[in-house]
Amino acid sequence: MTRRRTWAAAALLTGAALVAGAPAEAASTVKVALKADIRSINPGVNRDDNTDAVMLHVVEGLVAYGEDALVKPLLAGSVDVSADGLTYTFKLRKGVRFHNGAELTAADVLWNWQRYTDPRTDWRCLPEVDGRNGLKVLSVTAPDEHTVVMTINKPSALFLDTLARTDCAMTGILHRDSLNADGSFKEPIGTGPYRFAEWRRGEYVRVTRFDAYANRGGPRDGYTGGKAPLVEEVRFVVIPDSSTAKAALLRGDIDLIPDLGNSDVAEVKASPKVNVDVSITTGLVTLLMQTRDPLLSNVKLRQAIAAAIDTPQIVAAVTDGLGKPNNSVVPTPSAYYTPVQAKGYSFDPARAKKLVAEAGYKGEPIVMLANKRYPSSFDSAVVAQAMLQAVGLNVTIEVLEWATQLDRYQKGNYQMMAFPYSGRLDPALSFESVSGPKDKQPRKVWDNTYAQALIEKAMVISDRAERQKIFDELHRHFIADAPMIMLYNTVTAAAFSRRLEGYVSGIAAKPRLWEVRLAD
Repeated sequence: MTRRRTWAAAALLTGAALVAGAPAEAASTVKVALKADIRSINPGVNRDDNTDAVMLHVVEGLVAYGEDALVKPLLAGSVDVSADGLTYTFKLRKGVRFHNGAELTAADVLWNWQRYTDPRTDWRCLPEVDGRNGLKVLSVTAPDEHTVVMTINKPSALFLDTLARTDCAMTGILHRDSLNADGSFKEPIGTGPYRFAEWRRGEYVRVTRFDAYANRGGPRDGYTGGKAPLVEEVRFVVIPDSSTAKAALLRGDIDLIPDLGNSDVAEVKASPKVNVDVSITTGLVTLLMQTRDPLLSNVKLRQAIAAAIDTPQIVAAVTDGLGKPNNSVVPTPSAYYTPVQAKGYSFDPARAKKLVAEAGYKGEPIVMLANKRYPSSFDSAVVAQAMLQAVGLNVTIEVLEWATQLDRYQKGNYQMMAFPYSGRLDPALSFESVSGPKDKQPRKVWDNTYAQALIEKAMVISDRAERQKIFDELHRHFIADAPMIMLYNTVTAAAFSRRLEGYVSGIAAKPRLWEVRLAD
């Protein structure tokens, strides 16, 4: 057994309370596999995706993302926006308590905002609200103990999205006892369905049921809605090796792998002890084209490439049949994904060959960059290469280390590239991630001034119907310009014990252990 496997196995045993000195396992404990340890227990500060996944069981914010990627109230009972779009009034739900028993008031929200906006806190999302990125919160006041009023410098359709972002820890409201007397961080005392209990570095994190949790009720809805804690304890166990985690699940030593590899789904599904839940998230799997390349600056050649790509075949092949084709930058789970977005590129090899000829292509080499860190992205490149060669395009693949490819992406130094983007829940942010002026930001793929103006408009206008019109228009221009081939949104497969009842994967691709129970 390798050293890595030995370490992972030791962590698993510790997480199962089989190592001397480990606390006795609760009668109702769910054990969740994490590929890596968390970075800290300070929400939204020293964090990564694993840290967020754990901490969002403990802390909650005023608002949160629903399963349709729309922002909805959480600790706030309601949110009112003034006619000019500058003033947000949050009415706090009454009866919400922190894990230490104190009742949530507007004063707690003000204290948290002062802490988050203190540069010494190093909150990840401070640049989004202090003016550096355009938006600035001018004032936060509390007219009464259950009302918070925030005023911003200019209308923004994304202000509530910033507050709800999971990488911002949902701007989670902590009790001030979360800090030591000297102002240093001690532990997260939040309002979430579970309270923080223990962190054994490199081994596991324990959270325990908060019996006084103020559940909004109703159906589960992303990070809001029904969030009842139905098990006594959740233990997040660090198991870096995916094979070790899979074996542990099949043995019954753990209850959940939230991010099973697509290639493992069929094997795990065959077990009578395991269920699998597959969800589509907001990540983008794409083929980029450099529109300033001497060859690919020709829109007809880019359109030829689009017509040569059989998107459904690629998606079926690289996701083992789990993915859903999507040529739109608007993610399929989004409330803004409509039949307009569903109209993408048509696979038409004859048309592709005709466009290749019209573009004046003479067999010049086209190099597609790829990496093996993200297998689905690499596999997409391989399948696409064969399709492009079939219509007469001289496409080769150059495999790079991920860091090297990322540097080439940042500098815009490529012809084509198989590239994955992390998810953005609002379509304006999805479009912004790929669009912009190349002179200032070489990494941007789609340099179209008309599109940029539409994106800026979508970031200001809050009316949902008006935003839908903007996203529809952006999609039509995106398909015509063909600056990249959007293939599909990333797939998350969760594998879990049949004893774990009620588990459902979410849009944010993070484990959620509320509204689930362990059967006898």
